Amino acid sequence: MARMGRRTLHKKTNRAGWIVTICGAGINLCLGGLYSWSILKRALEGEYGLSPAAAALPYTVSCLVFAFMMVPAGRLQDRFGPRVVATLGGLMFGAGLVVAGLASPDRNTTPFLVGGFGILSGFGLAFGYASTTPPAVKWFPPQRQGLIVGLVVGGVGLASVYVAPLTTYLLNRPNLDVAGVFRILGICFCAVIVVFAQFLKNPPPGHAHPVKAKPPATSKNKAAARKPGTEINPKTGRDYAWAEMMRTPQFYLLWTMFLFGSGAGLMLISFAVSMAKGSIADIGFVLVAVLAVGNAGGRLAGGVVSDKIGRTRGMLLVFVAQACMLGLLSLFSNHPGAVLFCVAGIGFNYGACLSLFPSITADYYGLKNLGLNYGIMFTAWGCGSIMATVAGRIKEATGSYTPALALAAALCIVAAGMTFLVRVPAAAHPHKP
Repeated sequence: MARMGRRTLHKKTNRAGWIVTICGAGINLCLGGLYSWSILKRALEGEYGLSPAAAALPYTVSCLVFAFMMVPAGRLQDRFGPRVVATLGGLMFGAGLVVAGLASPDRNTTPFLVGGFGILSGFGLAFGYASTTPPAVKWFPPQRQGLIVGLVVGGVGLASVYVAPLTTYLLNRPNLDVAGVFRILGICFCAVIVVFAQFLKNPPPGHAHPVKAKPPATSKNKAAARKPGTEINPKTGRDYAWAEMMRTPQFYLLWTMFLFGSGAGLMLISFAVSMAKGSIADIGFVLVAVLAVGNAGGRLAGGVVSDKIGRTRGMLLVFVAQACMLGLLSLFSNHPGAVLFCVAGIGFNYGACLSLFPSITADYYGLKNLGLNYGIMFTAWGCGSIMATVAGRIKEATGSYTPALALAAALCIVAAGMTFLVRVPAAAHPHKP
């Protein structure tokens, strides 16, 4: 009887965890509308006469606000739970797009585009995204952590598969302009996010903590007990507070690697459609869709593979592959087939980064404070978004994106070298009185 009761409880717990995972991925499918900016960017350049750098500014601001608001959003999620914070995120994300839809060619567009899409939607992105991964991973054991993270964050990468053609379709409607498209997308995204948010919840009190489920007596036993390839901290077996995390040198290595790896992907996302040439020039949304498929695939594959071979080995492979793809793209940018291949590869490697870094943050610093801890780590992603504006400036100065691609490739090589310096952190020093 007791065994049957435990089995029934396990099934209910497992089902609840999968519901949270699916709803988290659903929210991210809406938040991933951010990655279709290159289509909206081209429309803004055409209808409003904005320069490449000016059209990239709302996207850059949105990414920066998104990243730096992940810190308070993570703290709020840890304190008040994912449902409340994700609901607020959906409302703000949708409202920001509606405000961006108030812009028009005959007025100053900056307050509406930057204030709406850049700031308000950036807040919504942070509140929504911070509330999806932490509750999902808390329902599952560490051996499945990479998979769950990949599934949840994969929604963001996959979003452009439907958002890109949908946005293109709406822009081609005779009775709609880019402002109307902003408003329609804002209302729809808001409704869907708010509905999915109601199903997000943390495990009940007493749910087995994945990191502490089987604490061996010694470090040697712990190393033998955990699954090969995982990097759960064997020296502490506990959760780090944010201040303790920031006192470890590993945090700064990981933050810098995340900055370089995400910057390359965010740069390409901002101008993918502008690179469309030859037979794909009139269907630039195909590049966005290909980028999205690669992005989503990389998020899932990065989590699954790193569960097997370890996070840092996975990062090394991703950074080296990304540098190669960026180099190939700069050499064969006039060949549509090569462009499609390289864009898919860059999206794949970028997506893998978005799976690897939350996973290694949980491995090294624990799950209890993951919302806040990963929020701090995620500021590297926001700083990486500056590469989008840098690429626009380089294009204006040189007439080509090739120098920007070369710069991103060099940064990825540096990040690959840094993987050899990363080690599992020792116990944090206690607070001094």
